[in-house]
Amino acid sequence: MINAFLAIAAVLGGLSVAGGAFAAHALENRLTERMLAVFETGARYQMYHAIALLVVALLLGRPGAPQGLLNGAGYCFIAGTVLFSGSLYFLSLSGLKSLGAIAPLGGLTLIAGWACLAIAAFRFP
Repeated sequence: MINAFLAIAAVLGGLSVAGGAFAAHALENRLTERMLAVFETGARYQMYHAIALLVVALLLGRPGAPQGLLNGAGYCFIAGTVLFSGSLYFLSLSGLKSLGAIAPLGGLTLIAGWACLAIAAFRFP
């Protein structure tokens, strides 16, 4: 999973930069200030969790690493980013308010990832 998490972290990080640039340049005059802020929140949280996934990948390579917890954290960070940031992107671009209901599920998934990472910290030899 190390290589997969590293690759996904790199893709999520790169897409976060691209999304932020897209919002700053292409969407600035097309979205309301509120919807632009929603889009930028999605990009910011995507970057935070790309970095978190990178940390998980690096920790997986340590001897005695709690593989199950770290893998769980990685999967939660990926799924949570897709749900949280993805719903914010779609909400801001489409204006469909119902998509905002998905963001809390993504947020809970991200929190679960951080909980797995916290528990894993106490399981290292």
